[in-house]
Amino acid sequence: MGRNLFLSLAAMVALAATAVILLMSPATAATPDSARTKNLDAFAKCLAEKKATMYGAFWCSHCQEQKDLFGASFKYVPYVECAVQGAPRMQTPACAMQGVRRYPTWIFSDGERRDKVQPLADLSKKTGCRLP
Repeated sequence: MGRNLFLSLAAMVALAATAVILLMSPATAATPDSARTKNLDAFAKCLAEKKATMYGAFWCSHCQEQKDLFGASFKYVPYVECAVQGAPRMQTPACAMQGVRRYPTWIFSDGERRDKVQPLADLSKKTGCRLP
């Protein structure tokens, strides 16, 4: 009986550990659903119309975090890649001319700059673009 109880407890611990891993995995993390992502197309296009531009680097985890907020709609956001292919710590002339020092950096039509990941609500407030 002791051995069966031990095996039952071991199975329960394994099951609980699996549940925790599944709950914490990126596949089940909060991601925009397709309806929200589709609705973000208009928001992203509005940012482009308002001349809000994101400067980033392919190796920057915060840049990826910013892109993930838009999901597939990020393709409509004006984006300037600052890292040089083959020399990722070098900066492209376009970013150097803008004086970009941190990633991501947003530059708006009025010249205002904002470093770090920007919540979509903050981008909405700054540009007047409506969120879905």
